[in-house]
Amino acid sequence: MIWGIFAIMAIAGLTIALFPMRRAGMAPVLRADAVPAVLVDQLEEIDRDMARGLVSAPEAEAARQEIRRRMAQVLRRADRQTVTTTGGRGALILAAVFVPVMAFGYYSFAGAPDVPAVAFADRADERADTRRIADLAGQLRERLRADPDGGPTDGWMLLGQTYARMGQFDEAVTAFRTASGRDDAVSATWSMLAEAMIRANDGTVTPDAVTALNRALTLDLSNPAAAFYLAIADAQAGEVGAAHDRLTARLAETPGYQPWMDTYIAQANAFAQTLGRAPIASRAPVARSPSAADVAAAQEMSEGDRAVFIRSMVDRLATRLEDEPDDVNGWLRLANAYGVLQEMDKARDAYLRADALLPEGDARKAEVRASIARLENP
Repeated sequence: MIWGIFAIMAIAGLTIALFPMRRAGMAPVLRADAVPAVLVDQLEEIDRDMARGLVSAPEAEAARQEIRRRMAQVLRRADRQTVTTTGGRGALILAAVFVPVMAFGYYSFAGAPDVPAVAFADRADERADTRRIADLAGQLRERLRADPDGGPTDGWMLLGQTYARMGQFDEAVTAFRTASGRDDAVSATWSMLAEAMIRANDGTVTPDAVTALNRALTLDLSNPAAAFYLAIADAQAGEVGAAHDRLTARLAETPGYQPWMDTYIAQANAFAQTLGRAPIASRAPVARSPSAADVAAAQEMSEGDRAVFIRSMVDRLATRLEDEPDDVNGWLRLANAYGVLQEMDKARDAYLRADALLPEGDARKAEVRASIARLENP
């Protein structure tokens, strides 16, 4: 299912990116029917990306705010709208919202212990979408190359992210390398380049990737992807102890809980098992429901639109959990969401599902059981 969402978002994002590069006066673009589902899916995807360390909290919140703003606009306008802008940069930034950021993507989607690898092109029902994405990506690439100014950096980043999601990592490397050569390249640009290099080399952290990762850390010492892949490089060089030390040191120097810590801890514990060292306990708190935050942030919506928005989020999460019943964080989110909606029986049932999945010794188990007790004895 997740790859189908990526396909939809990539098509939507590239389509938005390509239209402004053409002359004004284009044919109308239907948004009222197609965009809301994409936006709701993207909000859920941001939560999952953040939980796996793909995006930072500020990046995630900025994306959520933009998506909610667009959701509110679409809910107020159910008619056709015509795209007539002539500028490319602003639309490319907007389009990037629809394509998941690649940062921390390789181990979050391909190498994380609890995430099975999925070959994008292996799904027969998605091959048509794959061809459409490839065609749109090719058009975007040619337009960027034809731009006398070399094309906006945002466009090359969007192109690299799209190629990476399609599994075309050599092309992703080319796009990210172009973006990294710009004066406005940031730390994430370099870590995305490194990730594409790693993926293009079947998971091997090459010397060029190490150079890119070190550049990413130079620009931002807090970049979790850069430190993570350098630890992988240590391990691949036979320095498993150094790899474990790098991850645990980063965890020790970071207060509180950050979503990327789950990936760090899982990998550190894999190293610890090899080394005979003690495992690290998860720092993850009980997952918060997105619904309460979404309600507070969706101030522009009318009361009726807001209720529809919240219900759609909760129903989508519940439907997803039918297909992914082992997602403990999903059950915790659903329990909190039902609590916000005052559907206490459903909240209790969701907490019970989470409790059954949480291992003994997990700090969240006591909090979950306390929540169950409160719901059973109000």
